[in-house]
Amino acid sequence: MKKIIIAIILFYSIQAAQAQGIKDFIKKAVSKDTTIKRNIGLSNTDIISGLKEALVIGTQRGTEKLSIVDGFFKDAAIKVLLPEEAKKVEANLRKIPGGTKMVDNAILSMNRAAEDAAKSATPIFINAIKNINFNDAMGILKGGDSSATKYLRNATLSALTEAFRPIIENSLAKVNATQHWNTLFTTYNKFSFNKINPDLSGYVTEKALSGIFYQVALEEQKIRKDPFARSTDILKKVFGNK
Repeated sequence: MKKIIIAIILFYSIQAAQAQGIKDFIKKAVSKDTTIKRNIGLSNTDIISGLKEALVIGTQRGTEKLSIVDGFFKDAAIKVLLPEEAKKVEANLRKIPGGTKMVDNAILSMNRAAEDAAKSATPIFINAIKNINFNDAMGILKGGDSSATKYLRNATLSALTEAFRPIIENSLAKVNATQHWNTLFTTYNKFSFNKINPDLSGYVTEKALSGIFYQVALEEQKIRKDPFARSTDILKKVFGNK
């Protein structure tokens, strides 16, 4: 009798498992079919246009946020600080009378230069975005949360650095950053045998671009994840179907 009961239990267990397996299979098939149907509505033009628009909007929002007063200076993630090789300089200067003010002025002026230069970054980015092709766009669409920004960085960093540096140099001069920098290290060099004179324009250019790419990546993630950040129909169509 026990053997019969056990056999009945096993029979119904197998039946239930098979039924569940069929349900799972149907569920996956329906899901896959739905995804296919959604993506059929996306033409090559849609995909490329959507990705380009996402990058344009992301760069515009990012640079606008960073170009305001304290856009760099009060953002701990991207604030421009003295270069690593100058850390000992900073520590030593803060010990002498008036040294702290000199260091703080130098740091503030570098951030002000980055904020000022950020205003000019958008057209440089937009010009680079024009060259995205279909294969690039598909890779970006299927990539990670910041794949569009990574593509833009890899494709344009060299050209952007070359174009951005004179903007930074003008911005540094405008906010007297070069003067603060020279004052800082002229004072330090009077008391040290290890003379330091890093490339201020190159350093601030690198940090400013890193900060801008960081902010653009955040804006890209919002467009990918937050429906409310998709402010145009093409963004809703492309990223809503991802």
